[in-house]
Amino acid sequence: MGNENWKILLILGIDPGTATTGFGFVQKRGDAFKVLRFGTVTTSPKNTSAQRLDNLYRQINLLLKKTKPDLVAIECLYFFKNLKTAIPVAQAAGVIILAVQRNRVKIIELTPLETKMGICGYGRADKNQMQKMVKNILHMQEIPKPDDAADALAIAICAGLKYTTKR
Repeated sequence: MGNENWKILLILGIDPGTATTGFGFVQKRGDAFKVLRFGTVTTSPKNTSAQRLDNLYRQINLLLKKTKPDLVAIECLYFFKNLKTAIPVAQAAGVIILAVQRNRVKIIELTPLETKMGICGYGRADKNQMQKMVKNILHMQEIPKPDDAADALAIAICAGLKYTTKR
């Protein structure tokens, strides 16, 4: 079967946060990945947490409508080092999951360990190793910036490696 017959899967990876949420939108065709878009969604620290979550929900909803992914992959928190940051990140993830559900898109949750294993083959890979692999897999000239967007691209790639195409 030639490359032109391979299925295409559009994947949106999300690295959740209240202040900054990274996103990475990739296309998977066969075994090849192509970056389509990446960046961050930010909220103002001047706003209340409820206002920030509402703003995040609206921005993610808009991103979903613009990109129309087949699959959304989000990093989930299974452990935390700091309760003060874990709760807002969990709240942000909940709002993002709600937006994805309301848009009727399939969603999967990946741990940081799963993403590191999927991208580098090593669960203790550092941020630099991960970013270099993302750059190589996506045939990019430079490591994607900011870090939140690079992490989201890694999450999208890992989801694409784990799941088969459906289109």
